[in-house]
Amino acid sequence: MTLLSGTFARGGAAAAVSDDAWFRALLAVEAALARAAARTGLVPTTAADAVTAACAHPERLDLATVVARAADAGNPVPPLVRVLQDAVGARDAVAVHVGATSQDVLDTALLLMARNAVAAVDADLTAAAETVAGLARTHRDDVLAGRTLLQQALPTTFGLKAAGWLAGLDGARLRLAEVVAELPVQYGGAVGTLAASGGAGVALRAALAEELQLTSTAVPWFTCRLPVADLAGALGAAAGVVATVAVDVVLLAQTEVAEVAEVAEGRGGSSAMPHKRNPVAAVSARACARRAPGLVATLLAAMEQEHERAAGAWHSEWPALTELLTTVGSAASWLAESLRGLRPDPARMAATASAAAEGPLAGALAEALAPTLGRGAAHDAAAAAVREARDSGRPLAEVVAARTDVDVRAVLAAGTPDVGEAGAQVDAALAEHARLTEGVQ
Repeated sequence: MTLLSGTFARGGAAAAVSDDAWFRALLAVEAALARAAARTGLVPTTAADAVTAACAHPERLDLATVVARAADAGNPVPPLVRVLQDAVGARDAVAVHVGATSQDVLDTALLLMARNAVAAVDADLTAAAETVAGLARTHRDDVLAGRTLLQQALPTTFGLKAAGWLAGLDGARLRLAEVVAELPVQYGGAVGTLAASGGAGVALRAALAEELQLTSTAVPWFTCRLPVADLAGALGAAAGVVATVAVDVVLLAQTEVAEVAEVAEGRGGSSAMPHKRNPVAAVSARACARRAPGLVATLLAAMEQEHERAAGAWHSEWPALTELLTTVGSAASWLAESLRGLRPDPARMAATASAAAEGPLAGALAEALAPTLGRGAAHDAAAAAVREARDSGRPLAEVVAARTDVDVRAVLAAGTPDVGEAGAQVDAALAEHARLTEGVQ
């Protein structure tokens, strides 16, 4: 726990890529490799059982030595292998690290951790999506001022805005699920030839994939880093979706707008201004999501790798992917919390949209008066009606409704918010959410 981890290491993803999780993943790969080697007849089953038993109790292993010597080896696998060999003894050491190289174990462990971390991210994205689906359902037809380029535009509905959020969250979940389903095992030996696998390397790779419930590959992916790049891309996209929802919440919660509020006991205060209620969860979600693009860029830049095994680019992936999983997981966790406490204000939304409609309504009144008064006088009469409404504190529609010199119903129709097919699109998004939820969960 660090000073900033409450903000930037929130949720289950951070725990899934902790130092303890790294050790568990590395040991899980070594144990599965021993069992796969026994299944393919390369080592005795008793030796594989001994390795599996040793890996199941990391607290009994000399992991402090692994930490101390990891930098000397360039990665933690060589010292881990020696510690495991010492733990099982000379006879059973034959089942430790069979035919493998460090990258086999580390790549596979990294993807195992990523799979666990993505499961935690998905849980928070699911929670956020369910809350948003409820908002879309409840506020399906509540009129909201649409905004483009940060300026008021035409009317929309809060239901449609929430449905847009929902489509993004569902899409992010689906993309992550597709990537995770294809995460591959890594096994190739020193240069990918499987020369140290006793002629059973291809079979051993398939058995290892089965043990770990990963996919197998025709060849090692030592320098073809598509699995990491695909994962990075899907995580970066998820962060972008989270950031978009979070910034909408932040903007709608501004004092001058106040169309939503983020309500959470004991949160949101200011050190200097006791009257403030900041949307801290949405702000934090946005902050975490903003870290993702740089980490994605690091992972994509690391795709350029030389010959059979890379010198440096591969190594740069470990902390970058670990941090990316942590920050996207934190963003998703914060967003789920923000949305749980979100309180929309339909009356405020309607008032803002109504005020925005006064322009079209005044124009309709001028058009209706023009045939009898002439365009100039009609314009002046409409302007006078606007002043009367503002001076009396009444809606312009109420002032227009009191007139007897125009077809009031026709004029007021021009000031009625036209939200087009917003409701039908909300229904479609909710139906799609129901289908995707059944397929993804």
